[in-house]
Amino acid sequence: MSTSTSIRPEPAGVVAHHSSVRTLAMVALALGGFGIGTTEFVAMGLLPDIAASLGISEPTAGHVISAYALGVVVGAPLIAALTARVQRKTLLIALMTAFTLGNAATVLAPNYGVVMAARFVAGLPHGAYFGVAALVAAHLAERGKRAKAVALVMMGLSVANVVGVPAASWLGQNLGWRSAFVLVAGIGTATLVAIWSWLPPLAAMRMTNPLTELGALRRPQVWMTLIIGMVGFGGMFAVYTYISTTLTDVAGLSRSLVPLALMIYGLGMVAGNLLGGRLADRALVPGLFVSMTALGVLLAVFVIASHNPYTALVLVFGVGAAGASMVPGLQTRLMDVAADAQTLAASLNHAALNIANAFGAWIGGVVIAAGYGYTAPAAVGALLAVAGLVVLTVAVAMERRSARSSR
Repeated sequence: MSTSTSIRPEPAGVVAHHSSVRTLAMVALALGGFGIGTTEFVAMGLLPDIAASLGISEPTAGHVISAYALGVVVGAPLIAALTARVQRKTLLIALMTAFTLGNAATVLAPNYGVVMAARFVAGLPHGAYFGVAALVAAHLAERGKRAKAVALVMMGLSVANVVGVPAASWLGQNLGWRSAFVLVAGIGTATLVAIWSWLPPLAAMRMTNPLTELGALRRPQVWMTLIIGMVGFGGMFAVYTYISTTLTDVAGLSRSLVPLALMIYGLGMVAGNLLGGRLADRALVPGLFVSMTALGVLLAVFVIASHNPYTALVLVFGVGAAGASMVPGLQTRLMDVAADAQTLAASLNHAALNIANAFGAWIGGVVIAAGYGYTAPAAVGALLAVAGLVVLTVAVAMERRSARSSR
């Protein structure tokens, strides 16, 4: 189903003929993604510091990551539905304000309970921001380049793993963990200024209403696409969660080189994100098949390659690239199959990916605890990628049958 009826270009002379306006708008949207990606992943490397500062155990400190993820899962559908009538630029400013305040509250939180609440609040706008930003990017995109525009917005998330997370981690380790969130709040403030200054009015974007948006939940293809993300992406997160120990204990990499390995993973995500956008613009569903097949193959090979530091690092790049290449395609497909309920569907994508994060980390931990070793999460991840391919195949078959019956 095409979205051409719901994505209308701005009036001539406002955006359509000004590539510089479009570029600045994409940079502003990607900057928000950069801040969100930094805050989402930086806490993982600072758990010992957070635990020591708050006088709690490290596993208890790990709940701050869960609180953020819960905020994403709760906030994405709730905000997308309730704000359906809000003008898109206004909504993006409101979402980034909430994000910035949530991170500022994390900096000032006096105890564990307030830190948990602040992380939950910081997570609430995550999914809705990416969902609305993706729709705005598609709206502003040149004809035939929707997925590429969506990929540029998601680029902030990928670049965060290369630049934002290492920088915030370094700050947190040297100036106290709260300083990492000072940096994130600063990025949020810069994003607010950029969106206010660089985003055009978006008056031509059609508003909906809460009931219309909730209609997305009645569409089987929306659910199938979300399941593809939850299952297929779970395999990547099963490996990423335990990558540090895998590289040191299995590959024999020096602990001091682990940050470099994580940057290589982030570079893979940047490359995959760009490739995924181009694949999706050229052939959306075949592109998803290619991305998920590549992810499954690379995860399977990683089981063997992880025993050597050089091959392990090559595969770390490959897994990051293959996983990230799925995101623009999944985001664009959700916008396509949701018809007039695109905001909720696009926002739910990030709730699904956070569920994949939690599910992948859990199943990876289960196989490690069962004594199968640190290569086991990659093997399970390969099976999850295959399961994602099965769900995608079923979804395509359902879509074709529906198209035939409607003739």
